Amino acid sequence: MEQTLPPRAQFTHMENGSAEDWKCIADAFLPYARELPDRVIAHLKLLEGDFGGFPVDRLTHCLQTATLAYRDGKDEEYVVCALLHDIGDTLGSYNHADVAAAILEPFVSDANHWMIKHHAIFQGYYFFHYLGMDRNLRDNFREHQYYARTLEFISKYDAPAFDAKGETLPLSFFEPMLKRVFAQPRKSLYMQSLEHANHDVA
Repeated sequence: MEQTLPPRAQFTHMENGSAEDWKCIADAFLPYARELPDRVIAHLKLLEGDFGGFPVDRLTHCLQTATLAYRDGKDEEYVVCALLHDIGDTLGSYNHADVAAAILEPFVSDANHWMIKHHAIFQGYYFFHYLGMDRNLRDNFREHQYYARTLEFISKYDAPAFDAKGETLPLSFFEPMLKRVFAQPRKSLYMQSLEHANHDVA
């Protein structure tokens, strides 16, 4: 039996797109967007077995960071941020914190977004001086409202999460949390369109 493909837009340049074209695209977007948590999880798994010279692989480090935050009573959103803080390592070798922050931004608070976006600068206190860099770069943000929050994230959860014998909850433990946090964006360029589409579905 021949499979019927979903309709697609017909334009070759955006300026020639019609309402019908953009309806095809919008109709395809929502199912695709709902699968975002699964794509994030699949990408996180790429860190498994990638040590980069560290004592544990990058996935173990992420899981252990999330485990420490979870055991310390942090809420789900914070724990998911801890889980994904280094997901940018694969494609953002020179700006991994920015990549992680961009993925998280639509779904998390400004405080958690800022914390993840700047965590690479704050963790540099422990090693920048070995690389000929200024270990005190984080001091440039000392007056920022999220300075203490980011300092705590690094010192309590990120920096200690390289212990091969430390507790490391499996990814399956965190997957339901991630799916709940990613269930609905809080902010996006397309929020008005999303709200309209969800209203139509309801």
